[in-house]
Amino acid sequence: MSNPSNEQRLTKVERRASGALAAVFGLRMLGLFLIMPVMAIYGKNYPDYTPLLVGLAIGAYGLTQALLQIPMGMLSDKIGRRPIIVGGLLIFAVGSLVAAYADTLAGVIVGRALQGTGAIAAAILALAADITRDSQRPKVMAMIGMCIGLSFALALILGPLLGPVIGMSGLFLFTAVSALFGLVVFWFSVPKVELRAARGDLLPQRSELWRIFKHPQLARLNAGVFILHCLLTAFFVVVPTQLVQGGLASEQHAWLYLPTLLGSFALMIPMLIIAEKKRQQPNFFRVAIVLLIAAVAVIAWAQGGWLIYSLAIVLFFTGFNFLEATLPSSLTRFAPAGSKGSASGVYATAQFAGAFVGGAVGGGLLQTMGLNGVVGFALILLVCWLMISFGMQPPPQWQNVSFRLQTLDSEQRKSLIDQLAQAQGVEEVRLVAEEQIAYLKVHKTDYNEQQITALMKPYLA
Repeated sequence: MSNPSNEQRLTKVERRASGALAAVFGLRMLGLFLIMPVMAIYGKNYPDYTPLLVGLAIGAYGLTQALLQIPMGMLSDKIGRRPIIVGGLLIFAVGSLVAAYADTLAGVIVGRALQGTGAIAAAILALAADITRDSQRPKVMAMIGMCIGLSFALALILGPLLGPVIGMSGLFLFTAVSALFGLVVFWFSVPKVELRAARGDLLPQRSELWRIFKHPQLARLNAGVFILHCLLTAFFVVVPTQLVQGGLASEQHAWLYLPTLLGSFALMIPMLIIAEKKRQQPNFFRVAIVLLIAAVAVIAWAQGGWLIYSLAIVLFFTGFNFLEATLPSSLTRFAPAGSKGSASGVYATAQFAGAFVGGAVGGGLLQTMGLNGVVGFALILLVCWLMISFGMQPPPQWQNVSFRLQTLDSEQRKSLIDQLAQAQGVEEVRLVAEEQIAYLKVHKTDYNEQQITALMKPYLA
């Protein structure tokens, strides 16, 4: 007889595999983020330096990621997750080597774009779902999310520390080695699996994309993440050089980023708790956007040394980290039943597109109009986002669940849908015959799990 408490814990295989996937994802994102805090400074050493090329070098990975995020997710469902992940890591390593040995910024941009073609995010998330039980999947996804956040924080600290020692070429070689190390970890630690989890909640489905684009709340979240990452890359086009002009040597930037990041987390966590507890997410969204506006204003108009800029960085990352944590959570709650994969694909595309646009436009404006041009661009985006946010609603208290079914005829499917639609706490039902999956959107508090399980039992595979 099985122990019920075991259902509340990851198995040994789940722990090993999910930890390995989180590490692979984190190592890859570390490689993408590592140059952000230093490119604006060390980019001046290239013979073809211009602010525009620096901006493109920072954001180039976003263009190829945005173009390939959805197609690569779909392809992993056809040819398997492992070939996509292995191939993506190899391409990422090659792109890193191209950037490392480039003697111009144009070559670095090519390498960064090639890094981005290793678009493995959807395949990793889908594989993580394939190898874990439904009850443990939120823990695994949270683990991967934490590794991405840790990678970004480490990049802000390691980039300024390593840059003066090994230079830009060394940083790119470091990312190539980290990708190959991630490949070894993946190959030996992640088991091969044949079972596939419910696809609609994991991978983009072409037939669902237009419905996602038209969804008013999801459209606001997609616009928000586009603006947020647009602002992030534009921010790092100007901030490192502003710190240098404010009297802080580039090799000391790590010691500024570390306490400001910690300070931003200390401010952000209470915001997250209160917003969730009181269901005041839209109001706190607006608070976070105002913090970003304040940070941009300080960078633009504060007259002083690097200490005043450190205040701007605290404000920026408090707002940024709150929004970065809250946007995906809201996305999963607003996504229609069985369409979370498509919603996530569109969201990721908007996110990476924003990273590219922010770097390209930020660099171009810095070259032609100076700091005030970048600031004006950022403020216009943030004011537009603030206005859009007034149409936001608190995320509904729903969660998505799915069941794998036997092969059912049309009468059985109709009967099952009717029964599920009348069950307590069920908001939405969707049966996909070709997948043999039933997707349900249920209320967290009213959902009677035992009732639904009993109702589903005769139909389960």
